[in-house]
Amino acid sequence: MTDHKTAPRRLPRRPMLLGAAALAALASRPARAAYPEQAVRYINLFPPGAATDLLSRAYCHAMSRLAGQQFVVENRTGAGGTVGQAAIAQAPPDGYTLGLGSIASLGIAPTLYPSLPYDPAKDFAYIAGIWQVPNLLFCNPSLPARSLPEMVALVKANPGKYLYGSGGSGTSPHLTMEWLKQIAGLDMTHVPYRGGAPMLLDLIAGRVHFAFDNLASLLGPIAQGQIMPLAVTGRERSPQLPEVPTTNSTYPELEITSWGGLVGPSGIPRPIIDRLATLTHAALQDDGLLRVFAEQGAAPMWLPPEEFATFQQQQQRVLGALVRKVGASAN
Repeated sequence: MTDHKTAPRRLPRRPMLLGAAALAALASRPARAAYPEQAVRYINLFPPGAATDLLSRAYCHAMSRLAGQQFVVENRTGAGGTVGQAAIAQAPPDGYTLGLGSIASLGIAPTLYPSLPYDPAKDFAYIAGIWQVPNLLFCNPSLPARSLPEMVALVKANPGKYLYGSGGSGTSPHLTMEWLKQIAGLDMTHVPYRGGAPMLLDLIAGRVHFAFDNLASLLGPIAQGQIMPLAVTGRERSPQLPEVPTTNSTYPELEITSWGGLVGPSGIPRPIIDRLATLTHAALQDDGLLRVFAEQGAAPMWLPPEEFATFQQQQQRVLGALVRKVGASAN
């Protein structure tokens, strides 16, 4: 059994609007000469076509329209997002190289990897929270399980028989399943893959039986009947799958939700940070962006700079404790 001390706290459920005083304070700080005056490079940490890529491109499209300059997505992948995260940390702090800060690279990696080419506490400007995406527990439809309790009963009745896949050791889906194993006392073998796509193909083919993964990448296979959804990890049911219960309706402490936000290298002038935060706040009210978020199973997670920095520190602490508790490694 896990305990509540190591359980990640629930993601903040914030109104999309800043308080009047806070928003006025951001808007009143002058940005340098009409920033941005040229295109802004946005580094995404994961491959083209992945959920974070689609979400990032929709966000950058909204930001381009609001800022009057292009926000151009560049994919820098590898090592659980740490390659791209390092590229952001090492960029000039002029506001023209920014990128994704994710649960993988800033919440899990600091404990998972023995060393990193960046320091989350010192090397980044935390600008704004952008989205959150629940993980989904699912299985091959041929299995006699249609809910989390039925899955637990099946695995307990057949210890050591079933395999579960993940997109890689130390990812949030892997940690979520290991946590479930501890809470429920399950005996299953982990099969790590180099990404969620090959894992999903093997699960559909029946070579592995169960998995957690980000909801955004699973809506198509669910609609096609290729996988059976069992539970979502958010605090509330997903609007995309309203009939699927939450994991915490069975195990209240089992709740890990993926997230992403805007970061830049440390040293970006404060007026530019405030300008980007104000633009992000406006982008997260854009109908086109919200439509893409909904299609990908994501929800806005608006956090201004100081609150996003505090959130990252809290997530690193509690997810680090979970990494140690389940004995996850980067191998």
